[in-house]
Amino acid sequence: MSASPEEEPATGLSQALVDWMAGAVQGKIVSYDRRPGGGRREAWFVDAETADGTRLELFLRYDRGKGDESFTLHDEARFFLALQDTPVPVPRIHAVHPTEQAILAERVPGRTWFSQLRDEEQRIRVAREFMGILAALHAVDPRRIHPTAPDAGLRDLLTAEIDRWEALYRASASPADPLVELGLAWVRGNVPDASGPVVIVQGDTGPGNFLYEDGRVTAVLDWELAHLGDPHDDLAWVTLRAVQEPFTHIPDRLADYAAASGRSVDLDRVRYYRVLAELRILILAHRGAGHPDPLGEVGNGLVYTTLHRRLFVEALADAIGAALESPAPMAPSPGANDRFYDAAIAQIKDIIVPRSEDPFVVLRSKGLARILKYLRESERLADAKRRRELDDLESVLGSRPESVAAGQAALAAALREGAVPIPTALPVLHRWVLRETQVCLPAMGRLADRHYDPLS
Repeated sequence: MSASPEEEPATGLSQALVDWMAGAVQGKIVSYDRRPGGGRREAWFVDAETADGTRLELFLRYDRGKGDESFTLHDEARFFLALQDTPVPVPRIHAVHPTEQAILAERVPGRTWFSQLRDEEQRIRVAREFMGILAALHAVDPRRIHPTAPDAGLRDLLTAEIDRWEALYRASASPADPLVELGLAWVRGNVPDASGPVVIVQGDTGPGNFLYEDGRVTAVLDWELAHLGDPHDDLAWVTLRAVQEPFTHIPDRLADYAAASGRSVDLDRVRYYRVLAELRILILAHRGAGHPDPLGEVGNGLVYTTLHRRLFVEALADAIGAALESPAPMAPSPGANDRFYDAAIAQIKDIIVPRSEDPFVVLRSKGLARILKYLRESERLADAKRRRELDDLESVLGSRPESVAAGQAALAAALREGAVPIPTALPVLHRWVLRETQVCLPAMGRLADRHYDPLS
């Protein structure tokens, strides 16, 4: 449901922000409507009208979070502005708020989810065009972002990028995560021996983060993780996002990029950066757990965090050539509250969602159902999960910890200190993420069985 400028609900827009938008376009704001998706970065469709009666269709990206943040909309705006009038299609920016984390842009037509495109010929045409745009991005002069970019060494940039992410992880209020400790140790110890080129890297690029319409890409979105670095970083993100949104034949898309860029693709570097990309997702989730937002997309976050914890382990195993074995699933026990969970899930599915007209409300209702499914399964598997995790922790630590939390803290410390080799820890952590996946299975749907496409 659209809100009028007079309304200011807890999840709406302040009058001051509405007035800023009106001033930015020198007109009046007719309506604004929050759209599904975007996570913490809210997405709003805004309609405005100028003094001469011209109707403007706008898009507001807004982050109402307070405090010190490392990836701000102001940082993202630098990349949007630097790429105006380049071969990379990005929305035209009307204004960047001077103090609030808000960007007001033109509203570009197009659909987001690549999986909704069913015509195979159009799927291939759009995917090929996107890989050409990615090559065009990597040809943009990085001095548009930083004047001394040509003087930067690729290894130094990558080391600084790892430093940045480790600092974010260490500053989190959440307990240490053995998966993150494992990832940090590996990416530091296996920096690719490459000298260039240094390019503008979008980060988190690929299907789901661009718009398409009528068989063409209309805009490339989401630049919050953009930085200067290795083009293989972006190629890794494409293969990662293709797990969530299947993106035609990955080897063909990498070949498209090679043809458009005039550079060969090093698959081992793609494998390295895929581990680093998954590590970034783990660190963002770790930070989010330390500062939970009850009004955020908790259900979706739960599902995608579980997915990417497993994909991180699979990416690392692929990078080091390790074979992983999957144990038998855990046997659930009936939960004392099963009937209440089942009733809540059924009412969301059969009453609340069908009778809701607001797509934002529908999205959040489905997210609530995912949380309930997770809680129900967590209760049913709690005893079996605890026993298996204590067994695994004992096998790698040499003694049985008092609790799972104590054992995970000890394992994290051992990995940070290099006391447990990566090949020893990896199978244990693989079984750990498979147990997490089983608990989340009813909430995940088809995502539970998604894996990386082969690179060749």
